[in-house]
Formats: sequence, structure tokens, C-alpha cells
Amino acid sequence: MEEQVITSLRQFFSSYKTLSYRKRETMLRVDDTPQGVYFITKGFVRFYSLSTEGEELTLLLFKPHDFFPVRWAITGRPLYYSYETMTPVEAIRAPRIAFIDYLKQNPEVLFQITGSILIRLNTTFERMKYLVFGNAYEKVASMFVLCVLHYGKEKGKSVIIEVPLTHQDIATLIGLTRETVSVEIGKLTRKGILTDLGKQFCVNDIEKLKKEARWSTEG
Repeated sequence: MEEQVITSLRQFFSSYKTLSYRKRETMLRVDDTPQGVYFITKGFVRFYSLSTEGEELTLLLFKPHDFFPVRWAITGRPLYYSYETMTPVEAIRAPRIAFIDYLKQNPEVLFQITGSILIRLNTTFERMKYLVFGNAYEKVASMFVLCVLHYGKEKGKSVIIEVPLTHQDIATLIGLTRETVSVEIGKLTRKGILTDLGKQFCVNDIEKLKKEARWSTEG
């Protein structure tokens, strides 16, 4: 989102109390009735689904200046998914009605939110494509491409992925086992494309990574 919109959101949410959460703490569960809309000021949150067999699939990752749950805020429909912190998180929670009134009074913010939703929808389509057609190696490589595009920070010729991802986190993003993800990350590491920094990953050559992922022009 544009800096002007982020500034406007900060000003709106600043009227409300900041809440703190520990790492791996559940903020919202399926069928919860949220107490308001959360605006992240620090940390990362994952939005995930849980199967009847207990398997997790991470659908989205939220970073600072993101807010949720937007669908509930706008439609009032119940939650079908859960939200869990990936790091210690600080977030401000505003009442739903106040947030809706704010959007009505600031159509430029609503326009930006709509754009962000469409970008995330396109990202979801890309992930679906690789989940269906790609092999394990291409799935892992494509996941790192998406992370570079949405959470990357350039450092010289390399890109640091600012989200602190474990091998298990990546597994839940692409529907593979942790063991399989570790094997495929090892391949990327040995080729010099990826460096595991422990709490973060560094992509050393994004173009080579795209080739390994068979990344499409549309992606």
C-alpha cells in the first residue's frame, strides 16, 4: 500500500490500545467472533486452515501494516480460518463499526485495500498452480519466489526474506512434509541459489531461482 494510506491507517488505529502476543500464540480461531479489526505494528501472523486429520495449510502471511479479518469486518460472516503469530506480535484492535465508518469516510483507503486483496488473490492463484502442477522441488522454489516478491528486502545483489520461516512453516505453505521441504531446500542451497541463515533465508540469485521454479511470466 502507498505510504499515504499507511499513515492514514496508523492515525486511525492510534486511538486504540496496542495488544501484545507471544510467538506461536493463537489470535483468532475458527468460529470465533472477533472483538475488532487488528492492525499489525510489529511481527508476522499466519492465516491458516486445519483439516479434520489435523493437517495445517497456511494460506497467507501478514506483515506490519496489514490488518485482519477484513472479510468479517466488511460482511460480518463468521471466521472459517485461524490466525497465529509467527513471531512476537504487537497489534492494535479497533471496533468493527468504527473501522467500517473509517472506510466509508476514506474511499481512497478502501480502494487501496481492494488492490491489496486482488494482489493476494493473484498470489493465491500462483500457489494453486504450483501445488497442482509442480513437483516438490518446483513447489519449494516457487514459494521462495513469492516470498521474495512480497517479503523480500534487497541486500546488495541478494534478497533477505524478512519473514522468519522454519522448514515446517514452508511445509504448511505448500502442502509437503517438513522432511521433503528440507531435502529440496538442501538442493537450492548446494546450487548457491539459497542461503539458510537460521531464522531467515537469503536468496542469492532471484533469476536462477525463477528458472528452477519454472516461474511463469504472469507470476
